[in-house]
Amino acid sequence: MNVGEKIKKIREFRNFTQDYMAKQLEMTQAGYSRIEANLVDIPFSRIEQIAKVLNVSLVEIVGFDGKNIFNSNFTNTTNGFVLGANEHLQDIKNQYESRIASLETEITRLHNLLEKALNK
Repeated sequence: MNVGEKIKKIREFRNFTQDYMAKQLEMTQAGYSRIEANLVDIPFSRIEQIAKVLNVSLVEIVGFDGKNIFNSNFTNTTNGFVLGANEHLQDIKNQYESRIASLETEITRLHNLLEKALNK
């Protein structure tokens, strides 16, 4: 995996858009896209900026391996990637639990209305 692909995977893992990254780096989205597509040589200073926006070290970008991050997520390792992922996953879990609760309430309401309609 080349550096551009690694940056892309980390960005996706952080749930950042290319547009967000480009704005943070004060560049166009098209220019940022060329970095991820590995169409340009990325200066060291730019990789440092990208690492800062992604809240990772340069070593984490260069040594990034999606398999290790994925596996770490399920063993509760709390490196920079997983900590961010766990917080994001908890938010998603809370949203789903809230949605499930509201759907259960709606099902109960509809069930009661159906019973009333059938008993008339």
